[in-house]
Amino acid sequence: MIHDLAQTQLAELPGYDLCVIGSGPAGATIAAELANSGLRVCVLESGRAAVTPLGDRLRRVESEGLRIKSWSRERVLGGASTTWAGLSSPLEEIDLAPRAWVPLSGWPIARAQLDRYYAQAAARYRFPEAAAFGVEGFGALRAKGERQPEWNGIEEKVFLAATPPQDFGKEQRAVFEREGTDLYLDASVVRLEAERSNGRVARAHVRTSGGRTLVLEARAFVLATGGIENARLLLVSRDTCEAGLGNEHDQVGRYLMNHPKSYHGVLTLERSVTELPFFFGCMWRGFAGYAGLRLCDAEQERAGLLDSYCRFEPLFPWSDSIGVESLVTLAKRSRLVASRLRHKAQKEVVALRDYSETGDDSELQNERRGPAGWMSLGWNVVRDMPRVSRYAWNRVFERARPAVHAVRLRNFMEMQPHPENRVQLSTRQDEFGVPVPLVRHQCTELDRRSLVALHEKLATELPRAGFGRLESQLGSVQPWPIDQDASHHMGTTRMGTDPANSVVDPDGRVHSLENLYIAGASVFPTSGSANPTYTIVALSIRLAEHLRGELGSAQGAPRA
Repeated sequence: MIHDLAQTQLAELPGYDLCVIGSGPAGATIAAELANSGLRVCVLESGRAAVTPLGDRLRRVESEGLRIKSWSRERVLGGASTTWAGLSSPLEEIDLAPRAWVPLSGWPIARAQLDRYYAQAAARYRFPEAAAFGVEGFGALRAKGERQPEWNGIEEKVFLAATPPQDFGKEQRAVFEREGTDLYLDASVVRLEAERSNGRVARAHVRTSGGRTLVLEARAFVLATGGIENARLLLVSRDTCEAGLGNEHDQVGRYLMNHPKSYHGVLTLERSVTELPFFFGCMWRGFAGYAGLRLCDAEQERAGLLDSYCRFEPLFPWSDSIGVESLVTLAKRSRLVASRLRHKAQKEVVALRDYSETGDDSELQNERRGPAGWMSLGWNVVRDMPRVSRYAWNRVFERARPAVHAVRLRNFMEMQPHPENRVQLSTRQDEFGVPVPLVRHQCTELDRRSLVALHEKLATELPRAGFGRLESQLGSVQPWPIDQDASHHMGTTRMGTDPANSVVDPDGRVHSLENLYIAGASVFPTSGSANPTYTIVALSIRLAEHLRGELGSAQGAPRA
């Protein structure tokens, strides 16, 4: 059952077998997986079914180095899945393996163990099946392009997004209509209360927008609030450790990783192309996708490098037009336009005609706006009508196929797990008197060297493969230009077997607490370069499987 605490004047909350804090991909998946288990499960969501001014204020964060984007920390049902573009890809084997050149690398679970959970994520949560990333899936489009390059030391990695992208709040809402599974909206957890006597979390303290304070008891708790909030909630909860729950070894909040991204590098094509859907991106068979380029595992190991990648973004006459981006933003809100494109893509390849059609949503696309804001998008379209008209012609009439003469590189970095990249507590407080998170993270020398090496390799390989000439000054340009937040906040409660350098064990349980678990990308020991949500959902299915066995039947749950 769904309870909005802003509208329901509950005097107290009942007890549960399991309390999940957060309704994003991790929290919603765990609730869905346990919905028919016989356990009494609840999810606490700080936001409501739609965005609110309070929810937006609670996103506040202080950041030094890479600036954290506000829409990466949504306080609303579904969390950040309400704003993501849906891109996903499984991690590579090297991403989980111990790497001698990356301190504290190596997951306590093998990559092969994730395959079963990736398959379940595909079957139940609209992620692509493993085959969709291979030669029989999206890879089949490689032969449709005007270039089929052979690489030396370079590998192609496919990224796919379901169309439309999964919104976990909307798509899993029916879970909370089942007996024994409850959702509480407007339920901001301000701290967890633990008991020194038994090393267990006993209750969550909840604040509502109306100023009420409620307490919820459960046999076990799961933090699933994102890489920044998971760490913050531990740091502000100090019953069993003055430095924060699970922080006996000063590991909570450390090793923050992101996927810094931005443009750098322009490829001037040897011969213009009009059709290159595999590399330039397209919609096809229910997914939008593209292939990026990464250094092969052997090359990474030989040179001691991280797993970054680049993708090609074709430069059209209308590229970077705010009018075109405004039109795309309006079209994405039109169910009719979106459904027609999806229907067309089931039968044929629908090539991308502007980067804003898929991939990373920009500030303009994620801006909160009222009627005046939507009118301003229309004005942007009118002001740039010549380029908008040219884009619209080429978008509507696929056979127009504009010639592409140059391509820019969109770069995505893997960051090493560095202890000084971290989440701490600011001296400033939020609406409920809780310190806001202070995030400090920047690229290390290894991070930068890895992407520079990829550019250097591409500068050699692209001419050899008949593509053209790459212009890149990445090795010398200052300041470092790859500096945008990818909204992928990972590693702050990392998984491991040694409490001296990790926060949770291989099952996701906080080392020093018997009944507190953590879900989401904050448990990643290393990040690779793939968007993390596919792996987040796979690990959440794995955690739900473990919790089903640990908690058993609902007998013994505390009751109101």
